Amino acid sequence: MFAITAAAATPDDPLVGLTLGEHPDPDPPAGWEVVEVRAAALNHHDVWTLRGVGIDPERLPVVLGCDAAGVAADGREVIVHGVIADPDGMDETLSGGFSILSERYDGTFAERVAVPARNLVEKPAELSFEEAACLPTAWLTAYRMLFTRAELRPGQRVLIQGAGGGVSTAAIRLARAAGLHVSVTSRDEQKLERARELGAHVTVGSGERLPGRVDAVVETVGEATWSHSLRALEPGGVIVVAGATSGMNPPADLARVFFKQLRIVGSTMGTRDELVKLVRMLEATGVRPLIDDVMPMTEARTAFERMVDGEMFGKLVLTR
Repeated sequence: MFAITAAAATPDDPLVGLTLGEHPDPDPPAGWEVVEVRAAALNHHDVWTLRGVGIDPERLPVVLGCDAAGVAADGREVIVHGVIADPDGMDETLSGGFSILSERYDGTFAERVAVPARNLVEKPAELSFEEAACLPTAWLTAYRMLFTRAELRPGQRVLIQGAGGGVSTAAIRLARAAGLHVSVTSRDEQKLERARELGAHVTVGSGERLPGRVDAVVETVGEATWSHSLRALEPGGVIVVAGATSGMNPPADLARVFFKQLRIVGSTMGTRDELVKLVRMLEATGVRPLIDDVMPMTEARTAFERMVDGEMFGKLVLTR
């Protein structure tokens, strides 16, 4: 089958290892199903894999891609939940066997992908395959950050650091749909304008003072925004961290953390149950993922170049 793989990991030039071509068909174990992929969305996780982060070199070559929408063997239109784990009655993101598609198991940038049967979620007819493919990673991450980890409720105030990426655009739309007051930062005025179009109440340049403090911060940038995130919080507020694209080791500023009684909470992906709730929220509100561009899988290199360069606002989607 045709697939997009990481054939090698090169930290300084990730696209060196990006390979398009033939790959063996899935050979699923008992209890797994094969899905014919119709659409799959890019995530920064795919670039990190090409850089060698979070991947065992012995696992290469591996099919990239964390999420997809497609058709199951029985004809059902499904969304693929990208977390592979034995939940055993618990949050599968906390399971000892936790992994994401394209880490231990081949991912979704292929004609077909194999996943556990429990990982298939019904795709509503009103969601296109392209829209549905945006949900399992970026949108699920944003949903969990806002409503599970930050426990935000209507009327509260949230700061979303870094306009433009998949998680940040998802967070803006979900937060507005849930009745939250939304502030967004970016170094790019065009991205701030797009954030306002999505519904952000307040937009400021990165590091600039907000007109008022917030109850929570959605933080995926890391070192470049960390100090600003801490300063933006109300006493007792929470930073939810799901990434650190600008660096992993910012100054902790522990005095501010304990004096203001701030909370710092980690968040990774989401559960199948949260994905079902996210889909239902989109059905109820009419909110849809923002898609920057849709390209055929054969043009994946162009899509990856745009992600590496940060030249997108919303999701980049690959289709068959």
